[in-house]
Amino acid sequence: MSFHIFSPYRVCPLGAHVDHQHGLVTGFAIDKGVDLWFDITDDGSVDLHSLTFDGDVSFTVLTPTLIKQNHWGDYARGAKYALQKRFKLRRGIKGTIKGSLPVGGLSSSAAVLIAYVMAFAKANDILLQPFEVMKIASEAEREYIGLNNGLLDQACIALGKKEHLLMLDCNSDEYRLIPRNPSMPPFEIGIFFSGLTRSLVNSDYNLRVSECKTAVWNILAYEEQDLKPLDKTFLRDVSRSTFEQYRERMPARFARRAEHFYSEYRRVREGVTAWETGDIEWFGRLSFESCESSIHNYECGSPELIAIYEAMRETPGIYGGRFSGAGFKGACIALVDPEKKAGIQQSITERYLAQFPQYKRSFATYFVHSDDGARFVEE
Repeated sequence: MSFHIFSPYRVCPLGAHVDHQHGLVTGFAIDKGVDLWFDITDDGSVDLHSLTFDGDVSFTVLTPTLIKQNHWGDYARGAKYALQKRFKLRRGIKGTIKGSLPVGGLSSSAAVLIAYVMAFAKANDILLQPFEVMKIASEAEREYIGLNNGLLDQACIALGKKEHLLMLDCNSDEYRLIPRNPSMPPFEIGIFFSGLTRSLVNSDYNLRVSECKTAVWNILAYEEQDLKPLDKTFLRDVSRSTFEQYRERMPARFARRAEHFYSEYRRVREGVTAWETGDIEWFGRLSFESCESSIHNYECGSPELIAIYEAMRETPGIYGGRFSGAGFKGACIALVDPEKKAGIQQSITERYLAQFPQYKRSFATYFVHSDDGARFVEE
């Protein structure tokens, strides 16, 4: 194949479930992800083969995008859809795509979308900056795939930089890539797959987004302020002090969702300071606290993920961690001491499988490093 794109998976140590409410988020791109090898087709045809999923995909960029087919090819169609809103596409691609880790919690869907956006742009001589790639891929996931997410996943994948922590303000789209403090002890990123894969579109993900927005409506109604349409309503638009005035009067479910948002905003601010000063233990504690809030305030996390999280808290060598992705099935991630990887792997595996022996064949652990964002690879 003439071209090769590597689009990394991502992990988010702090800033869980707040990007869609215009909060603050952090993340790393990692050195595992999606590889797309492709040639350009002059007739606009798209022919794709996956080494991860069954079946091939064929369509053309010369016609409007069809509705979702509920198939892995939807991600290529989604990239076409979002690009067609901005550009006239004349040439297609023929290629092969492969993921390097099992699906679940690392935003593989966003990595795939970004790879396709970059490939179609290359084929049609469209020059896009990483931030533009991120926005187009996010639009494809929201409007075509049907997941009401924010920009966290795409930002980490498109903008990530090795040995840097990305901090993104999802309200202003301003971001920082903060270098690792030289005084910080070495760390790697542990990934612990529960053995369950999940589809966010079919989980409670979209429901939680609506609950957060309903919390804002509650607060604004108590304030006797005008309500905006739900898609224009965000917790970031209401101050914590205003929320505190009405939290006891609100339905408890909505108050918990809002509490998670405001406490996570504080944790990200503190986490950036911890990262800048090289205090990985402080940073790790905040990540554990984030997961506690995800469980009790955001109310996500399957029994399997909660079991992994509880095992992580009791395992020496783990600085901190949380559910990866939305916390519906999937994986947990952790910042770990590289010298204790063997003991960490043994401890988590034994503790988890003692509770869930049915996942013996599908449970897996990996250790990865931070990496640069999506890019063309010179063969």
